[in-house]
Amino acid sequence: MRFNIDPQMLWIFYGLLGLLGLASLIGFVLSLAVKSEGGKATVRNLNARIRAWWKMSAVFALTLLVGPKGSILLFGLISFLALREYVSLIRTSPADHRTLFWTFFVITPLQYWLLYTHWYGLFTIMVPVYAFLFIPTRLVLTGDTSDFLDRAARIHWGLMICVYCISYAPALLILDIPNYRADAKLLLFLAVVAQLSDVFQYVWGKMLGKRKIAPHVSPNKTWEGFLGGIACATAVGAGLWWMTPFSPKQAFFMALLITLLGFAGGLTMSAIKRDRHIKDFGTMIEGHGGILDRMDSICFSAPIFFHLTRYFFER
Repeated sequence: MRFNIDPQMLWIFYGLLGLLGLASLIGFVLSLAVKSEGGKATVRNLNARIRAWWKMSAVFALTLLVGPKGSILLFGLISFLALREYVSLIRTSPADHRTLFWTFFVITPLQYWLLYTHWYGLFTIMVPVYAFLFIPTRLVLTGDTSDFLDRAARIHWGLMICVYCISYAPALLILDIPNYRADAKLLLFLAVVAQLSDVFQYVWGKMLGKRKIAPHVSPNKTWEGFLGGIACATAVGAGLWWMTPFSPKQAFFMALLITLLGFAGGLTMSAIKRDRHIKDFGTMIEGHGGILDRMDSICFSAPIFFHLTRYFFER
């Protein structure tokens, strides 16, 4: 079997693997060199993050092999698992079960089928309009009005975050941009900038962090980590302009937008975790918790990044 993969995309992926190999080597050396308990805990956390990046790179390699349509189906599975994580944490009643059945097995697949068939118009409004109206209607038919507004809002919020917002990441694969091949480079640009922003914020926060941004929501987020992480990730994004349809200046502003929205997404999802009194949404990804712990920055940045790219660069 032969796969039609953009050679430039392969070189990008090889470079990513090289960086991960170097990071793994550095993590191994640090694990042998650091002696203090606090330092060991930080190194263990760092190595867990590196291992998680290896797993996420394997997922990205799969998107290269299966192509745009296969990637859409893969993200459909990711949304399904993310929604399952979310629903396992919220308060539900027996009266919600049929509505949740529709949410998992009808609305979620339908959102990705619309993307799979390039039905863009309905794809953009199906969840925020039709599902928004359907969910309370289906709930009210059960006759249970206790906490009705809260129950409807919790289900719709999960659908918006876990399905609607995440689906905009693979939607980047269907954009028709002149003189730009429709492959995974834009998706990789989004993921690399968003994830590196998290990593750089963590590193700068550990090195210089003193002034906390929202201590009751995310105690580890500091202004020093925020500014250092945003600056570094934005610079990397500007440097990766050549893998996008953007000029260096445009890539800079797109990367800045991704990092700021990613930070907002991370902080918002942290508030949900504090409300539920949990540390992570799940345990699927070692060192990073669950799927939602890794997709929090993508949830907020993917829709805006997609719409700006489509508005200014598509045919």
